[in-house]
Amino acid sequence: MYAQLNNPKHYKFETVSCYNCGSTKTSHFLVGEEDLTGKEGYFNFEKCSDCGLVYQNPRVHMDQIKDFYDNEYIAHRKKKNWGLLTPLYNRAMNKHDRSKDSIVSKYVDLNEKSQVLDVGCAVGTFLLHLHKKYGSHISGVDFKSDLSFPNFDKIDFHCGLFYEQNLPKNNFDLITMWHFLEHCYDPVKTLNKSAELISDSGKVIIEVPRLDSVTYKMFKDKWPGVQAPQHTVMFDKKSLFEMIEKSGLKVVDYLPYGAFPSYFYIFTGIYFKIFGKGLNLENTVIPYFLGQLLLSPVLLFEKKLNLSMQTVVCEKA
Repeated sequence: MYAQLNNPKHYKFETVSCYNCGSTKTSHFLVGEEDLTGKEGYFNFEKCSDCGLVYQNPRVHMDQIKDFYDNEYIAHRKKKNWGLLTPLYNRAMNKHDRSKDSIVSKYVDLNEKSQVLDVGCAVGTFLLHLHKKYGSHISGVDFKSDLSFPNFDKIDFHCGLFYEQNLPKNNFDLITMWHFLEHCYDPVKTLNKSAELISDSGKVIIEVPRLDSVTYKMFKDKWPGVQAPQHTVMFDKKSLFEMIEKSGLKVVDYLPYGAFPSYFYIFTGIYFKIFGKGLNLENTVIPYFLGQLLLSPVLLFEKKLNLSMQTVVCEKA
């Protein structure tokens, strides 16, 4: 297999069956790399011959995957000083949390009694935003233990695999997964766990990259949604619905966009195509914001263009 033939010898791999239907019959889909940080490795993705799910197979063993989530990984970056561009950078980061809140507020009325759980919370800025705005009780899960951010101690933080956490059942008014499910080593178990934890009137909101999107067609193996080996699954709309609806949840709304800016996928996809892997944000932050300004007329129609993202709103079945 590609991963076993072309990778450093110290990488450990394991063969897996389809997460959705359990089949072992597949066809080759693509070979991905860790384009963002430029780490070594070639990672094979297969397409299930029975249900069509695209997933990494073989995948990096779980006890090694943490090495790919160091401080260079974008969700865990600790760098906050970008010189003269720091206000612009902070505005962009805060806008991301406000965009998440904008989606959530369409489906859940949060207040000081609300229980919110963010799965894959990283440094917790979204949870802290909700706590500051609504006074909600905030909980987070992430498998990294060295996360830090001002006021992170306000989060009821649980470290480890989500589906192994001892959390109260039927308790949460809102469970969010912002770009978590595509990283998961057992997405069906994760969705089942969400169905157990959400209250009868609560909502589960899941955002993932969309495989059947414009940017995937543009960039193929250099599509930022590949992001191997961290991404174990690439969901199109059909496969995402199938997995959710067998888990104790039901879909109540579908959005062909997300809180995460599709422009990031456009910019990085072009960069990877031209320069190859290894995105140095310090060197590209000015071109990034200039490009965003130039494309702003197109980005106004992001919600209608199926550019990169998809968001599913669910409740207990």
